[in-house]
Amino acid sequence: MPLQCGIVGLPNAGKSTIFNALTRSAAAQAANYPFCTIEPNVGVVPVPDPRFDFLVETIQPKNRVPATVEFVDIAGLVKGAAQGEGLGNQFLDHIRRVHAVLHVVRCFSDPNVSHVAGKISPKDDVETIELELILSDLEQVQKRLEHLAKKKKAGDKDAIALAAVLERIQESLQTGQPASKAGLSAEERLLLRDLMLLTLKPVLFIGNIDEEFVAAPEKSPYFQELEKLAQARGSEAIPLSGKIEAELAQLSPEEEKEFLRGLGLKEPGLHRVIRKAYALLGYITFFTAGENEVRAWNILRGTTAPQAAGIIHSDIERGFIRAEVTPFAAIQEYGSEKKAREAGKMRLEGKDYIVEDGDVIYFRFNV
Repeated sequence: MPLQCGIVGLPNAGKSTIFNALTRSAAAQAANYPFCTIEPNVGVVPVPDPRFDFLVETIQPKNRVPATVEFVDIAGLVKGAAQGEGLGNQFLDHIRRVHAVLHVVRCFSDPNVSHVAGKISPKDDVETIELELILSDLEQVQKRLEHLAKKKKAGDKDAIALAAVLERIQESLQTGQPASKAGLSAEERLLLRDLMLLTLKPVLFIGNIDEEFVAAPEKSPYFQELEKLAQARGSEAIPLSGKIEAELAQLSPEEEKEFLRGLGLKEPGLHRVIRKAYALLGYITFFTAGENEVRAWNILRGTTAPQAAGIIHSDIERGFIRAEVTPFAAIQEYGSEKKAREAGKMRLEGKDYIVEDGDVIYFRFNV
């Protein structure tokens, strides 16, 4: 299943502009009026990874397959979305289907781009979206509790256990707190999978800043405000200029480097967004590398070697014997996987080995 991040925010925050820059396309219409996007646009984006680039450059394989993330451009939400305002119910349903939320917040001034509330306030904008997500989740939880009432009375143990978790979430939502603040265990979260609660999803804030602050976002008062809000929520805010990212998306690699140098930047802001979104989902990368193909594989942190093998093919997991693991740092240090192996940096790992980010692995198996 692809890793999906939904791009949300108020209308005219720059969601579609950022989506188009991410995917280097014009698939999502960007215009100065609310609900320009109705049906969600989806784009598959490679995860920028210098380790993958190094392996490709040194091995020169026939095929190269980077790790990817899917980004979904979801229409702008407005106040009252949970009650159906501005096609809100439809848009909230789109958010339920993604794994993580990228919340684009307007941190720029432009008299030619209207604001639905008539003023720029990152705090108000964030709270508007958060409230709609909370109200939508509260409705979902209350409906499920009503459905479980008869089973609880009949003594159904599963219903009683689920209702207890839902009641804790309900209490959190009623006080204006997201479900993520209800102190749920991993096991309790599993009980709630089919509800797809909006406020249980991890959130990354993106501050769409004025072009003048792109090299020094800490000088933007709007972004400072957003950063404090993100920190208070245990999250992170990444600054970028939608306009500049859109321009960069139209340039060749050489032109892009020159343009970035002129701005005093090392890389496009969207590269940070992609990497952070990938990490936000709890994923790390391991590599398989050979003359035929260099490939980056998505796995959850904590995955064992046989489970990682199963990502490639179920037969490899079933017949797993051992994993030949060479850390990428060793390959970079010695210049190639072959030289790292000759230096004794390759390890043989068994079924209990937990794969680490950046491992280059060759699986031995027998079916």
